[in-house]
Amino acid sequence: MIRIEEKTLFKVPIETVFDAERNITLHSATQGHRGERAVAGVTSGLIENGQEVEWEAVHFGIKQRLRVRITHMEKPGYFRDEQVFGAFKTFSHEHRFCALGAGETEKTDIMTIEAPFGPLGRLGEKLFLKRYMTAFLRKKNRELKSLIGG
Repeated sequence: MIRIEEKTLFKVPIETVFDAERNITLHSATQGHRGERAVAGVTSGLIENGQEVEWEAVHFGIKQRLRVRITHMEKPGYFRDEQVFGAFKTFSHEHRFCALGAGETEKTDIMTIEAPFGPLGRLGEKLFLKRYMTAFLRKKNRELKSLIGG
């Protein structure tokens, strides 16, 4: 199991970042290079607590689907999504938001991922999955900042 924690500073208010992070259309825009798109569940607009979205994207050269459910939400400071089905044995993504004053917001992403396939999966986590998912988060956050003026 791997745990990734990334912090990103946005120069916009907490509510703006919180809503942008839940916006299905904006998420798709940050992942255009992977052809990621929402194909089932909530496919546009803001996702809410208890709702699901199913993403289709190309990772490692393979078209994959990942369905997640928002399992906990406290507006505008926190929400968590967890895998309903997909390539991982387990997947959880916490989104934490902290207002810093002067209209700035710190967003902390915490991903906890367990690969399938027992010992082979654990080896993959160490060799490439942590690095790949960290790069995924950093690029997503850079793109999101450019889209919301953060």
